[in-house]
Amino acid sequence: MPAGGFGIDVESVAESLTGKGAETAPCRDSVRIALTKGRLEKKTLALLKASGYDISELEAGSRKLIFTLPDTNIEIVLAKAADVITYVEHGVCDMGVVGKDTIMEKGGSFYEMVDLGFGKCRFALATKKGKQVYGSYKTPVIATKYPNVTRSFFARKNMDVETIKIEGSVELAPLLELADAIVDIVETGSTLKENGLEVIEDVAPISARVIVNLASAKMKKAAIEKVIAELEQGLEKE
Repeated sequence: MPAGGFGIDVESVAESLTGKGAETAPCRDSVRIALTKGRLEKKTLALLKASGYDISELEAGSRKLIFTLPDTNIEIVLAKAADVITYVEHGVCDMGVVGKDTIMEKGGSFYEMVDLGFGKCRFALATKKGKQVYGSYKTPVIATKYPNVTRSFFARKNMDVETIKIEGSVELAPLLELADAIVDIVETGSTLKENGLEVIEDVAPISARVIVNLASAKMKKAAIEKVIAELEQGLEKE
């Protein structure tokens, strides 16, 4: 999760990345990678290390948000998941590592290049044991942190649903009779079971993905392919 005690101003970080007032022509050998802070951060750093990169400064617990990997032309930017997509899509970062959950909910224009295979979990539809969601005469009410994922899932079933956005513990919604069911990220399912809920259906698998800016994929093709190849070699070592 993001470090406590301070906030991140996305616009000011973006300005520092673009270097307002400075030369903006990109160096074809340099690559700026946005990494997701929190759930994926530890595994992503472990992958960088396995890929042969020196991440000692990142491991030192610095409060910096932008790092240069020693003896490389690679910069690392630490950001919230949704901001990783924003930075990559707008071209201030060439690449990013972000969860498929964020990609599905936020969307955007970029290339999804590699499934890194870690951070595995799934979106699932869950409700109270014995509760029916399908086949009801009334429009189901679904509570979720991911309304776009939820609407897309039910649209594929040609079902109309009402979605309610919940920011905290989504499991509360069916317990308080606010919603008929929830769509949420499930890893082990233990939280659902402890609250008397059960999975009705899996919605989509989730894992960490490498995304690449559309322009960077062309302008920095060789440099980006080199980074991806090194990451794939690192995956084989783990």
